[in-house]
Amino acid sequence: MALVSATSLVAPALADRYAIGHFNINGADWLETYLKVAQTTKTPIIVATSDRIIDFLGGFDYMARYVRFMMQALSVTVPVALHLDHGLSVDHVYQAIDAGYTSVMFDGSKLPIGENVALTKEVVAYAHAHHVSVEAEVGSVGGNENGLVNGIRYASVADAVEMASTGIDALAAALGSVHDDYVGRPNLNFERMAEIAAATKLPLVLHGASGIPDDQIQQAIQLGTAKININTEVNTVWTSAVTKALQAKRSNHDPQPILTAGKQAIAYLVEAKMKAFHVLGKSTRLSSMS
Repeated sequence: MALVSATSLVAPALADRYAIGHFNINGADWLETYLKVAQTTKTPIIVATSDRIIDFLGGFDYMARYVRFMMQALSVTVPVALHLDHGLSVDHVYQAIDAGYTSVMFDGSKLPIGENVALTKEVVAYAHAHHVSVEAEVGSVGGNENGLVNGIRYASVADAVEMASTGIDALAAALGSVHDDYVGRPNLNFERMAEIAAATKLPLVLHGASGIPDDQIQQAIQLGTAKININTEVNTVWTSAVTKALQAKRSNHDPQPILTAGKQAIAYLVEAKMKAFHVLGKSTRLSSMS
């Protein structure tokens, strides 16, 4: 099956109040595991590369080709979107689109809102001409992202409406989540979330979802969050499983048991997240709609 745009997955999710899981690729084992879980459970999925580590992964062209190769090798038939997470510049976003990504995020959230909107509008025109969906951010998600440690700057309704006018397909509105680990209990601003969802009519995207309690995840989905990003939590369970395997008594130097432990931990977490997002098994329904 060919890669699909994120919009084809997120729009039905918004309508039926579930969320598509977005999972970041940090190496070959991550991608292979994500695709196997999606195929086995018949669940649509968004696999993503962060602009911050795209050179480490081999570049945009390599990743676009590799994702397609792995889908063919694993006989993947469920809908999969390949997304650029936190595009650092318009040029990088264009490179991802030209390479064959089917969804992109231009992150101009650190810019003044006028500049963010103007550049996002350029991205939308280019992306939509190539049948690629676009996500943008207003406000500023806290935590450690792209090498910068930031506090939370909440998205305003006015900024969200202005960004929606660019024609974007999904909106990441900063409402209390952070990248990396939380200190204390996360508290999302659900009142603002409801206002932004009503004012923009756009699918909302929850960044920094790793570690957010399930009751808040469920409330966010009911208020219009249709795409949920998971990265830190995946890496945490992988690291824990690999560390445990390394510490176990072993009689040889075979790396396979160690790497397999990491993949098994990722697979368990991804399936649990799909279930929590109410998207598990939804590809059958999406196929019947197409």
